Amino acid sequence: MARLTPIHWRKFEKFLLFVGCRLEREKGDHRIYWREGLKRPVVIPKDKSLPVFVIRNNLRILGISPEEYIEILKRV
Repeated sequence: MARLTPIHWRKFEKFLLFVGCRLEREKGDHRIYWREGLKRPVVIPKDKSLPVFVIRNNLRILGISPEEYIEILKRV
């Protein structure tokens, strides 16, 4: 099983755009993304390394498993 590790917010943003999310707005140092079919927005802080719990929570919102996430990151 692959292990999630902290990544830069820009790399995670590339992942979000790849899976069909769009930047909805920005408030302070947080960026809010939206995609059709989501019950709530995906929010990421502009940190040099996003903590694993932020990545995991946003994957849960998107309905993407950690294994799928890692495979998509390899393509982005």
